Amino acid sequence: MVNTCPVTFEYIKRTLIFRFDAGTSRGVLKTKEVYWIKAFQPENLLIPGWGEAAPLVNLSVDDRVDFEKVLAKTLARLSKVSWLSGEENILEQVNKEVSSDLPSIRFGVEIALLDLNSGGLKKFFTNSFYDQLKPISINGLIWMGDEQFMLSQIEAKLAQGFDCIKMKIGAIDFELELKLLRSIRERYSKEEITLRVDANGAFSPSNAISKLELLAKLDLHSIEQPIASGQMEEMKRLCAISPLDIALDEELIGVEDKAALLDQINPPYIILKPTLVGGVLQTKEWISLAEERNIGWWMTSALESNIGLNAIAQLTSSYSPLIPQGLGTGQLYTNNLASPLEIVDGTLVYNLSKQWESPA
Repeated sequence: MVNTCPVTFEYIKRTLIFRFDAGTSRGVLKTKEVYWIKAFQPENLLIPGWGEAAPLVNLSVDDRVDFEKVLAKTLARLSKVSWLSGEENILEQVNKEVSSDLPSIRFGVEIALLDLNSGGLKKFFTNSFYDQLKPISINGLIWMGDEQFMLSQIEAKLAQGFDCIKMKIGAIDFELELKLLRSIRERYSKEEITLRVDANGAFSPSNAISKLELLAKLDLHSIEQPIASGQMEEMKRLCAISPLDIALDEELIGVEDKAALLDQINPPYIILKPTLVGGVLQTKEWISLAEERNIGWWMTSALESNIGLNAIAQLTSSYSPLIPQGLGTGQLYTNNLASPLEIVDGTLVYNLSKQWESPA
């Protein structure tokens, strides 16, 4: 991409269809709307860059009824901007041009320009996942549902070679959730299978600690967002006294003063979803601040299609992570974009023998 050169932006909308009813404590997901952003130079139409804006319903800052109109207006304006080349320049310029109130659009524009910058090769960063085809260890995600559905998912993930299982909890009977977790732990020690849970803010401040104590007896690795976000004093208290490590997730959404939040709550871990926290540059800032404070982190996708998942995987790989990441969402949909991304033995791999399907 040439320095200070105009770039034209367009988008394609697709409604992704889940293979099953994906249950969370906030409700059941059946479809997911995504917007694939195309960035290209008018003189070279054959080498576009592709990004993805995919706000999460009832969670993203830019989940709004007029999202598509705002996206179209934003891309029309950005098509009149002269863009610099190079990763650092692109990220800084996008953060100046796209409001923090539009985090998923910011992320989509960032990766579309980074892809264009690499010549449309679906490469965004220097990383071993893409460059050396090094697998990324990921957790197997267990969605909420009735006991048989959740048990079947657990059995399938274990059979697929996952050594880290993450189970969403908080929507069905808590005793049943404990039973399912206990059934795994009775068969596999914490050295053999790492167990994580995600409450999506389902616990109340009054009952959270009693539930955390019961969960801790099962040798879990951590729990994501035990209580709803926005209760900083309560979350601070829980992080200080919980026998089970807490990871902040929704708590990071829409936060401007990252350092203040980390200093006040002092969590053991944070969970990073670039689509929700404002894109690549903002994710990098979270990582830098967390590492300065010896706070652990891992990356997860936010139900993006394979376009967004590929970018998040490469961003993750650029940090050479040592623990499993939350990047196992590419197989959720019946009509996802075909890609080289595969899950093999509990890892995400980039299989060069498979080609990218064109979004157009």
